[in-house]
Amino acid sequence: MKELDHRLLALQQIAAFVMLFGAAAFLWKPILATVCYTLGALVFCPLQMLQRYEGPSFVLRRLRRQQLLGLVAFLCAACCMIMQVGGFGFARRNEWVVCLAIGCVLELYTVFRIPAELKKEEER
Repeated sequence: MKELDHRLLALQQIAAFVMLFGAAAFLWKPILATVCYTLGALVFCPLQMLQRYEGPSFVLRRLRRQQLLGLVAFLCAACCMIMQVGGFGFARRNEWVVCLAIGCVLELYTVFRIPAELKKEEER
C-alpha cells in the first residue's frame, strides 16, 4: 500500500477534523458548517485517493474499492448539504446524514481491515 508522506498525512488529518467540525456544527450554523464540511471533503478525498494498492491480493483490492465508495459517499453528503442549505435540488431534508453515515461505516470498516490484511500479506 502506497503511504502518504508526513506533510500530506497531516493535511489529511486536518481535513478530516474540518469535516467532523462541519458535520457537528450543522445544527447551529448550517452555512458555516456546509462550507467547512465541503472544504474538508474536497481536501480529504483526493488525498485518500492518492494511497494506492497495486498488489495481487483480491481482498485488499476489494477493501480499497469499498474505501473509494465511502469517499464518494462523503462527496455526496457535501452535495446534499449544499442543496439543503441553498434550498434547491432534490435534497431538502437531511439526506446528507444518510450519505455521511454510509461513508463513515465504509471508511471505519476499511481503516481497520486494510492494515490487518496487509499484515497477513507480509507474513505470507
